[in-house]
Amino acid sequence: MDIVVSGVRPTGNLHLGNYFGALKSFLKMQEENNCYFFIADYHSLTTHPIPADLHENVKTVLVEFLACGLDPEKATLYIQSDLPETAELYLLLNMNAYIGELERCTSFKEKIRTQPQNVNAGLLTYPTLMAADIIIHRAQKVPVGKDQEQHLEMTRTFANRFNRLYNVEYFPEPVAYNFGENLVKIPGLDGGLKMSKSDNENSSIFLADSPEIIRKKLMKAVTDTGQVDPAQPRSQGVKNLFDLMSYFSPPDTLAHFEHTYQAGAIRYGDMKKQLAEDIIVFTSPFREKMLALAADKQYLRKVAAMGAEKAHASASKTVREVREIIGFKSF
Repeated sequence: MDIVVSGVRPTGNLHLGNYFGALKSFLKMQEENNCYFFIADYHSLTTHPIPADLHENVKTVLVEFLACGLDPEKATLYIQSDLPETAELYLLLNMNAYIGELERCTSFKEKIRTQPQNVNAGLLTYPTLMAADIIIHRAQKVPVGKDQEQHLEMTRTFANRFNRLYNVEYFPEPVAYNFGENLVKIPGLDGGLKMSKSDNENSSIFLADSPEIIRKKLMKAVTDTGQVDPAQPRSQGVKNLFDLMSYFSPPDTLAHFEHTYQAGAIRYGDMKKQLAEDIIVFTSPFREKMLALAADKQYLRKVAAMGAEKAHASASKTVREVREIIGFKSF
């Protein structure tokens, strides 16, 4: 059984794109592998959140993970800062990480460009902290998106460098998790190719959104203006609406609006109203579970404590053995 590790930064609510991308895959992974899923609150410190926001965002992600079906009995679900061994391994990896390779990291160069007022050491050493998150459990597989592939390659570099420096075969070389199928990409309401809150929160439908908010967002979704011409290619905004309807509406509903579009008689307002109701039907069970879980503080404490204990059992063994390999000994 492979060891799989994946983390998510606590930056607010999860949207439909997150669910159909990573979360649905996590549900499959926990049935087939020894999984460690963590909430990366150390990583979020690079943006300097205030204490109240940090705690609330961690709670939000924990609640949403549980509501979506992650099972703390099947997988290890923990909060990154509950595992101090991660910080120690991060420090040890930094001793053998070179500034030139860290500065060449694409995400670091992007941060320099987009936030020149906050280029901190945490951003520079982000890849070593990510590597520590992965190899502290000696993981073989990591589910990553395109934007994280370089970080995974650097994790392999750090793991292999450690093995080579100390003449051991200790850390396995982690590879990207093969999902075995194409992940569903949920398009945005702003005409974008994928739902992304980093671009525009109003382009995303969050699992925690109320019916009223979902209706408002759908009515603002980008479409065409003027007369519909079925002979011309659909604009990206219109294509996105039909794609969303194919995921969330009954087939006969989709067929009805396809027919009216081809007849040149479609009313996008009607289509948006119907799509909003269908998405509400899909998201309501998640939202109800989230509200119940958020109110059950005792259960959340139990889940976090259980996850920390299970993660500690794995991480403490790794750090103890790494210290021995490096040469740290007690007198």
